[in-house]
Amino acid sequence: MAFSVQDLFYQWESFGVFDIVLPFFLIFSLVFGILTATNAFGKNKGVSLMISLVIAVMALRTGLVQVFFTDLFPKLGVGLAVLLTFVILIAAFIPKEHMSGWLIGFGVGGVVIAIIIMISVFNNYGWFGSYFWQEYWGLTVFGIIFIILIIAIFNMTNKENKESKGITFPMPSWR
Repeated sequence: MAFSVQDLFYQWESFGVFDIVLPFFLIFSLVFGILTATNAFGKNKGVSLMISLVIAVMALRTGLVQVFFTDLFPKLGVGLAVLLTFVILIAAFIPKEHMSGWLIGFGVGGVVIAIIIMISVFNNYGWFGSYFWQEYWGLTVFGIIFIILIIAIFNMTNKENKESKGITFPMPSWR
């Protein structure tokens, strides 16, 4: 019998590695990292450890997290593959001097991909099943993106105005 990675994955799936072990480690690591980075309980990492363990175990109790992760991460992989494809193609044809504008575009593209993925995942749960959302989802998303762009442009112009209105003191001539 030949070794197959596919068979290994099937075996791991039957052992619950993908449904229990990996989601447990992911949730535990995220909660523990956030608690220690924010220094929520001071230098006492034991409390952060216990809280992280409890949250990770309780999150996996009902099976909702497993279903959510099963739906989310394959779509996340596809979204990252699309973004990576654009990065590779742009890097191959655009000179480094002109890359800064494209990097901002990649950031915006990543946010758009993330929004599309989250809408797709949440739609599987029926969160967007109302008539209004089914009829006007595109207009709603466009409106949110438009408002974010207006806020970003407003903040950039305010920053430029504050920098140009900086107070300058004349230097004495004896220096």
